[in-house]
Amino acid sequence: MPRLSEVITALDALWPPERAEQWDAVGTVCGDPEAEVSRVLFAVDPVQEIVDEAVRIGADLLVTHHPLYLRGTTTVAASTFKGRVVHDLIKNDIALHVAHTNADTADPGVSDALAGALDVRVVRPLVPDPTDDRGRRGLGRICELEHPLTLAEFAERAAERLPATAQGVRVAGDPGQTIRTVAVSGGSGDSLFDAVRAAGVDAFLTADLRHHPVSEARAQASLALLDAAHWATEWPWCELAAAQLDEISDRHGWGLRVHVSKTVTDPWTAHAVSSSAHPSAAATLAASASSAPTDSLGAPN
Repeated sequence: MPRLSEVITALDALWPPERAEQWDAVGTVCGDPEAEVSRVLFAVDPVQEIVDEAVRIGADLLVTHHPLYLRGTTTVAASTFKGRVVHDLIKNDIALHVAHTNADTADPGVSDALAGALDVRVVRPLVPDPTDDRGRRGLGRICELEHPLTLAEFAERAAERLPATAQGVRVAGDPGQTIRTVAVSGGSGDSLFDAVRAAGVDAFLTADLRHHPVSEARAQASLALLDAAHWATEWPWCELAAAQLDEISDRHGWGLRVHVSKTVTDPWTAHAVSSSAHPSAAATLAASASSAPTDSLGAPN
């Protein structure tokens, strides 16, 4: 079995920590470099439910996309919920490693996994990494659909193929608009509107879209917008990352057992559809998309 330090070296080769944003907190949070690793769990969030799952399956290493302490801390006391996570990890000999913005811009990265889940073809990065001579790394991806779909049909595809959440997929735009090209960005994406407009795509699918940026984006162009749950747009990366580590394990003869958590850690737990005497087509579309089933996790609707 490999040591933790060997596995971390392999992960850092996939997602070099120096490519993370300066404000980010990536890398190993806890863990003994000399400890042996036989089982690895991938998840989006380093929350208590995920730590409990790691303990339950006997994982030696937990790899998450989101940092545990993004803004730093002065305590890891078990009386705090993040401190309890640290205590439970250490008591059960489980290391925690984070790949965040360095996984966002990787090739392949978070948005490649999102594009794969949506069954669209990646053309190029939305915001290219200027240090990449091949032009493959960067934030977001510009993609093409194999066959044109209406906005309503593309929203239904997103709702069906992304993990089920209380939010579902919100839509801004004419449901009958033809969609041939789309920009995608896993996680919060409304800071990328300038790049999306410059790309000239028909639609932009991301998460955490806010009222004013959406209103302004719609006023400036006929860009269709799809707002999925933050967790749902990043979960496909866990499957991609697990497959990458599986390949490395096979190549080195490590025999790692690699798992992807199917625990839904999206913080929203319910969605009450608005009622109106004059429901619009857009509202009907949004309600329909939010209630669509999913094949990804088999979660109940």
